[in-house]
Amino acid sequence: MPTPAAPARSPRRTGLPRPALDRARRLRALALALLLALVATACGSGGTAQDGARKTSAKAAATADRVDPLTPAPTPHLPATVASADGHEVTVRKADRIVPLSGSLSEIVFTLGLGKRVVARDITATFAQAAKLPVVTRNHDVSAESVLSLHPDLVLAESTSGPAEAMKQLRDAGIPVVVIAPATGLDDVATRIGAVARTLGVPAAGRTLAERSEQRIDAVRDDVPDHRDRPRVAFLYVRGSASVYLLGGARSGATSLIEAAGGVDAGAASGLKKDFTAITTEALAKAAPDAILVMTKGLASVGGVDGLVKIPGVAQTPAGVDRRVVSVEDGVLLNYGPRTDQVLRSVVSQLYAKGGA
Repeated sequence: MPTPAAPARSPRRTGLPRPALDRARRLRALALALLLALVATACGSGGTAQDGARKTSAKAAATADRVDPLTPAPTPHLPATVASADGHEVTVRKADRIVPLSGSLSEIVFTLGLGKRVVARDITATFAQAAKLPVVTRNHDVSAESVLSLHPDLVLAESTSGPAEAMKQLRDAGIPVVVIAPATGLDDVATRIGAVARTLGVPAAGRTLAERSEQRIDAVRDDVPDHRDRPRVAFLYVRGSASVYLLGGARSGATSLIEAAGGVDAGAASGLKKDFTAITTEALAKAAPDAILVMTKGLASVGGVDGLVKIPGVAQTPAGVDRRVVSVEDGVLLNYGPRTDQVLRSVVSQLYAKGGA
């Protein structure tokens, strides 16, 4: 956009005394400066308020995807002998080079203040402090060779970590492998933190972090809006690229989160006893959700909300009619760890964004 020129005025043609003329010139200069500022804003390579909002949103997201470690960092007191969830008793003698085989376990180790000891990560450990670590597992698909190449002195695993041959290879190499029992709900937050902390020889830090986490979760619960009817929320696991469309039931892991947000797990309430069942028009009609909870990447994989409501049966539910969708990042939604309060707050904020049920 061209820059507008200031109108030229001659002292002889104004007929103004010198002081008045100087004031007029100053006013015109000020007006021109303001006008140029407006022009620069309008012309600046598509610089709109929308662009600014995007940058602000991106910056906020980057800030939010961080863990909040305890300070000062605790010092492990080892050796420690702990019960592994796979039935073994394991003695941990060192924790200088730790490999957690899931994003959830990485989050706990980092939040305990021991992140500097972690030498690798699972692909689901997406928070900022872990982002530069080498990836040795992909959604529980463990590369034993990659893990061994990093010379770990401790591996933290989930019951779903595998394949079994890779886990056996790690144990046969003499590396202590401790399996942490899975989390299925909010009640497991303190349990998981405690199990990891004892394994790392920092039980006191584990108690501190567990207490902090539970207090933060309780604070969010206290902020849940009052409502006459509890909204029915269906947890859908969708992966458009793989044509996977599932409705969560009583064992999906989302029930306690939905209930803490003041809702009812629509899938469980409709009688689904398993973890997941294939989405059908009939199952969704019976669940009759007022809102739908999904993972962020899953929602993106079906083309966002527009694509979600095209899944058979979704558009006919109250949630589909109102396009009432709650999405949370895949890597933290069902972790039930130190950042669960943030997950719960996000669910509450989105669920009641239009004034409650």
